[in-house]
Amino acid sequence: MPQGQKSKHHTREKRHQSRGDSQSHRRVQAPVAMEECPTSSSPVLEGNTQSLSSTESTNTSQESWGAPSTTITSSGISGTRSDEGKNSQDEEHLRFSDVLPSTESSYTDILTMKVGLLEQFLLYKYKMKQPIMKEDMLKIIGQNYKNQYPEILKRASECIEVVFAVDLKEIDSTSHSYDLISKVKLPNNGRVHAGRGLPKTGLLMTVLGVIFVKGNCAAEEDIWKFLGMMRVFAGRKHFIYGEPRKLVTKDLVRLKYLEYRQVPNSEPPRYEFLWGPKAQAEISKMKVLEFLAKVSDTVPSAFSSRYEEALRDEEARARAKPTASGNYRGTSSSFSHPY
Repeated sequence: MPQGQKSKHHTREKRHQSRGDSQSHRRVQAPVAMEECPTSSSPVLEGNTQSLSSTESTNTSQESWGAPSTTITSSGISGTRSDEGKNSQDEEHLRFSDVLPSTESSYTDILTMKVGLLEQFLLYKYKMKQPIMKEDMLKIIGQNYKNQYPEILKRASECIEVVFAVDLKEIDSTSHSYDLISKVKLPNNGRVHAGRGLPKTGLLMTVLGVIFVKGNCAAEEDIWKFLGMMRVFAGRKHFIYGEPRKLVTKDLVRLKYLEYRQVPNSEPPRYEFLWGPKAQAEISKMKVLEFLAKVSDTVPSAFSSRYEEALRDEEARARAKPTASGNYRGTSSSFSHPY
């Protein structure tokens, strides 16, 4: 085969492989072993987040802001190409969808593509600790879709919120600069460790949520079973969370957001997770339930008995400290939503 044809053939194979990986990410689901099913007819954790992680879209976005070759999207939450952690059909789930651009895309498809591009841009800026400027976001969206900017930005920020548990906030109304703010006061704005990186807040909120719906105490095997459905495995390095076991059993325990203890009289030793003292002080059960509900595309009251418990917790916090609910979002009360 001539060299030129070999090159083209190789390129097509690479593109096919890339799309195959995207297809595998498209079906990533994360069942939550809830104590009870919501009363809503929609499944628990079946909110779709839109992202763009095909080879073509990555190249386009890189040309726009000089991002590295690594695609940073909510669809990449799986962090692996393994087939492990396949979903049980009888469990509720969260699906992360990839949207592949097409020359025959409808107007809605094009808007979805723009949402994916902006999503990548926002996460790249967060990772690099760079300010997010409105003028740059408008460049990403394009002049022809300037009027749709608020809708596109809202959808992109919501996609990021349900995966990473960070909120897009305007930090300077004069220069129109924004930042992604962690919902929890984890060190380095949710990164946990010093330096650059993506937020770990989503994993913490997820684990806290599983603990809560399991009756405020979750067996370690239940935690890893759930995280495995998200393709987050103990002992396997994850491109967002690093080594998940260290993050969950050591880092977040050291920071007092989680408690990790041996089950009394267990032989062989078994372990369980509880909320740590800092989580109890800073994060209300209602806020965790609201996060789970948003991920589930439902409402907190759909969680039945847990909702009643969360209401009681909210009332107790209000009596003890009127501003307790504000602790969840840290200093975000001084920020404004950009849409």
